[in-house]
Amino acid sequence: MKITNQVVEKHGLNLEEYSNIKKFLKREPNLLELGIFSAMWNEHCSYKSSRRHLKNLPTKGKQVIQGPGENAGVIDIGDDDAIIFKIESHNHPSYIEPYQGAATGVGGILRDVFTMGARPIALLNSIHFGSPEHFKTKSLLNGVVSGIGGYGNCIGIPTVAGETKFNKTYNENILVNAMAVGHAKKDKIFYSKAKGVNKSVVYVGSKTGRDGIHGASMASAEFDENSEEKKPTVQVGDPFTEKLLMEACLELMKDNSIISIQDMGAAGLTSSSVEMASKGDLGIEIHLDKVPCREENMTPYEMMLSESQERMLIILEDGKEKHAKEIFKKWDLDFVIIGKTTDTNKLTLKYNGKIEGEIPLDALASKAPVYDRKWVKKKLIKSKFDFKKLKKIKIEDALIKILSSANHSNKNWITNQYDQMVMCDTAQKSGADSAVIRIHDKEKAIAVAVDSSANYCKAHPLTGGKQIVCENWRNLISVGAKPIAITNCLNFGNPEDPKIMGEFAECLIGIKESCEFLNYPVVSGNVSFYNGTNKKNISPTPVIGGVGLIQKLEKPMDHLFKKKNSDVLLIGKTFGHLEQSVFLEEVHYILDGRPPEINLVNERNNGETVLEIIKKDLVNSVHDVSNGGLIVALAEMSMGSDFGIKIKKPKNLTNLYKYFFGEDQSRYILEVDKNNLERVEKILKNNNIFYDNIGLTQNDYFEIEDELKIDIKKLYKINNQWYNNY
Repeated sequence: MKITNQVVEKHGLNLEEYSNIKKFLKREPNLLELGIFSAMWNEHCSYKSSRRHLKNLPTKGKQVIQGPGENAGVIDIGDDDAIIFKIESHNHPSYIEPYQGAATGVGGILRDVFTMGARPIALLNSIHFGSPEHFKTKSLLNGVVSGIGGYGNCIGIPTVAGETKFNKTYNENILVNAMAVGHAKKDKIFYSKAKGVNKSVVYVGSKTGRDGIHGASMASAEFDENSEEKKPTVQVGDPFTEKLLMEACLELMKDNSIISIQDMGAAGLTSSSVEMASKGDLGIEIHLDKVPCREENMTPYEMMLSESQERMLIILEDGKEKHAKEIFKKWDLDFVIIGKTTDTNKLTLKYNGKIEGEIPLDALASKAPVYDRKWVKKKLIKSKFDFKKLKKIKIEDALIKILSSANHSNKNWITNQYDQMVMCDTAQKSGADSAVIRIHDKEKAIAVAVDSSANYCKAHPLTGGKQIVCENWRNLISVGAKPIAITNCLNFGNPEDPKIMGEFAECLIGIKESCEFLNYPVVSGNVSFYNGTNKKNISPTPVIGGVGLIQKLEKPMDHLFKKKNSDVLLIGKTFGHLEQSVFLEEVHYILDGRPPEINLVNERNNGETVLEIIKKDLVNSVHDVSNGGLIVALAEMSMGSDFGIKIKKPKNLTNLYKYFFGEDQSRYILEVDKNNLERVEKILKNNNIFYDNIGLTQNDYFEIEDELKIDIKKLYKINNQWYNNY
């Protein structure tokens, strides 16, 4: 095929990039080579628009074993144990084909974890859909949830935590972010860097088909009215084969057979071979006629760009081929030596003895384009509305409206479709601030949570970036875990638009500030650009996945009230910040103003003090105050519990709505026994923590003095009705 400008653009490359390709090759590329450049130079694989900004994130810490640059991040949790984790997006495929898009998103992130030697122990997700009234939302929701549950349940990994949100910004571009967490021994962690010349390059797993061709390129482009035509670029997953592949790889990893290992994810055989060889400063030669194919007459182009699932590439030590083959044969998986490492620093592709393509590896990796795109700052705007002119509404009616809304209803309809208890180490399921997973046969556990806040990030990206890291930090603190590190999935619109690039750049500045101050490094992540359709971009949606450590798990800390007549303490000051709040959005249909201020000194001091109190076993329950403010947090502590609360109205209170619905940050609610109150208050005072005693727990009712009194069972029923009626 002749390479025309139209062919170049169809491959997602611009003409300047094509000119550079010719300079690297010192000739015109053939179609196979053009396809490989297309795969390696797209946003999804090269990070060409984001790399300059990502390098500023803090990635090191005392407990960090491996930061960004590998398949997943690795942290040390003591006793020679390591936790390996990462989050990635599968947004475009899930919009086009929701079941398979979500399912293969789960499969891909699991491979990122077990390819490093970890047995996966938990799955999480962050899923964002359009308005519930949009004609596509219901089917997309059903398909994505079924895909996540179907894959995770079949492979036998518990899906323990996540978030589901609705907003019209995602009407034509949903977000499906999947996170996997695994456990490994520190001395048995595997990396993708190739070593040695003339080492066997082995293909294992499923056969290669035509599904997923150009999947990475599709994920690096905006949608238009023809997005349905891209269904062939969505991969098809088989969780049962993935289970076999995982067990075979983990069995082979028990000895010293493997030099390096890489899953075939985005861009398939292309990215896996290029990454392994380029990291090792080697070359790699692949004989494509040896690649196991499940379809007839597949071309070298199709083989190299296929994103068929459940496949890995392994470089073996000399003499280990027979031993490794026996293991994969036992698990009924393909095992084929398809090439070798070389000293050429080139990717050499042969088919039936003929060289079909040859590319310098540095051209595909280290010399891939890096753009310094123009970006503009977002001004911190003032509100355009007058709080005094808001229509009067009863506190009770406002609370009910929020608790019965799509975004704040109980998500049991979703979580009941996920197996949360398989493997028997889930100590706390979804519904709490964080899920808790026991380290098998150990006293310790990890806490995991994912969070996002698109409204805050849209209003002021820098503040929003800071806030979402702090929110994630608080969720881990609230279950008694010491936060260790995060992974992030950065979902944004078109980076060629300076406003969108500004949202990205400023969100990262905010993330950086919070991570540095809280000693909460970024160890892995993913950037997803071009989330939008017909020039309409999504709101900036960075998703933070955090992992924390509980040294000795005796009983998991959750957010539900435990006893009658406990004192309830509010930690942190309440200023009554209503701009960008759930109250204004759900009750008054207003989304305006600036996000709440983030005071990192208070954030760290309050969090570390609450963690100290939890470790001394002085509280019955803990909950952070976030979306919806104090009243929603207290309602969540009552619903599903046998106990409600009677809240004292503060003296000299001038605005009930600001006090109860304000979304000021750095706040927690503690339920404290009478006999522990003095000790808790002493710790708070010694650490200069501002707090208020706001009421007592009681039987049956959620009550605010002189304002409302509602049965907690009725509140629970209200909170559970939206999904039942949808």
